[in-house]
Amino acid sequence: MSTEAAGSYTSASKATSQAVLRENLRQYGLVLALIAIMIFFQFTTSGVLSDGWISFGEITSFFTHIQSGILFKPVNLTNLILQNSYIIIMALGMLLVIVAGHIDLSVGSVSGFVGAVAAVMMVQYKLDPVVTVVACLLLGAVIGASQGYWIAFMKIPSFIVTLAGMLVFKGLALWVLGGKSLGPFPQEFQLLSAGFIPDVIGPMTLPAWLGGATLHSTTMAVGLLMIAAMVWSSLSSRRNRESHGYEAEPFAFFVGKNVVLAALVFFLIYSLASYKGLPNVLIVMGVLITLFVFITKRMTFGRRIYAMGGNSKAAALSGIRTDRLTFYVFMIMGSLAALAGLIFAARLNTATPKAGLGFELDVIAAVFIGGASMAGGAGEVAGAVIGAFIMGVMNNGMSILGVNIDWQQVIKGLVLLGAVVFDVYNKNKS
Repeated sequence: MSTEAAGSYTSASKATSQAVLRENLRQYGLVLALIAIMIFFQFTTSGVLSDGWISFGEITSFFTHIQSGILFKPVNLTNLILQNSYIIIMALGMLLVIVAGHIDLSVGSVSGFVGAVAAVMMVQYKLDPVVTVVACLLLGAVIGASQGYWIAFMKIPSFIVTLAGMLVFKGLALWVLGGKSLGPFPQEFQLLSAGFIPDVIGPMTLPAWLGGATLHSTTMAVGLLMIAAMVWSSLSSRRNRESHGYEAEPFAFFVGKNVVLAALVFFLIYSLASYKGLPNVLIVMGVLITLFVFITKRMTFGRRIYAMGGNSKAAALSGIRTDRLTFYVFMIMGSLAALAGLIFAARLNTATPKAGLGFELDVIAAVFIGGASMAGGAGEVAGAVIGAFIMGVMNNGMSILGVNIDWQQVIKGLVLLGAVVFDVYNKNKS
């Protein structure tokens, strides 16, 4: 290869790398932000800030403090998943709603109302937990459909309809419970949020030179299969893109991205395996995340939602039934809000009149932090999940540090504002 050709190839490679970085800045930035926030709270929860300042010696012993922090402890990571599972589940539905160009302010009240109905069915009427779960999911779908009807067919703004729904279902939850808490729930129902998958393989003890920890073998096996599936899916997607003549990201970026993601998943799985294993709710989350990735990436239904959110009139002129699509989106959101309400009630082991209070704020913030556009038509499942984890890690870390709830709200509000400003800045720049 001549010097000129080599120089042209290098310049083209650099240009491609820069284009990929600009195109994926938000996605890469989210992952790096999550890692940075987790390392920050792992460092600060090690007790290094107990005297209010950091000495030079404490900075030099950074890795010692990282190891002694609280955030990465297996029990805390498990609690982090359990505490934020219902937010992540609702964020999946809220992503579709926001991509479609709408908003749903009622998800917190709907989840609290469904949890109250479940309590009455199981505690007062002694109905079977499986029957109760199915009935409550159907109730959530009906609630979502009823709101979607007014939005899709009567053309009433979603902000108004769901704001009314927030007040209505908050009041109905108070009425159903009679203003007091109701519980406890049957043991089978509690397993929805507090249960763990059984170790069908049997415990595995590592050799002493690897720490001698006893691991949940089934969790490790599932985790390794997940990592293999992730890598295979990523390779398949890259080959498919190249086979159709589309420009793929540079191989170095591709390898680096997958190595980082695989390392994060392995660390999480190893931590869970060293405690009690995979929580049942994490399996539910994993199935839903996979399903919604498939819907948004592979199904015509998902592509039509993006088209509708990008330009509703153009989508309608191209033959898309935007009213029916909106109706289905809110039905899905109602079902997921109901599932989140059941998980939250199972975690508390009681239904309370204040259940779901403020959930909608965390859910909407997670989706916007994850890169969804307020104008609709943009947003990804991975971004919404990472955004939810960012909010969850911040809540968990600030609670461990003893930050007052008022300052927690201030910090989360500033983070949300910063994410939206960053999104608007990138759009204006491009």
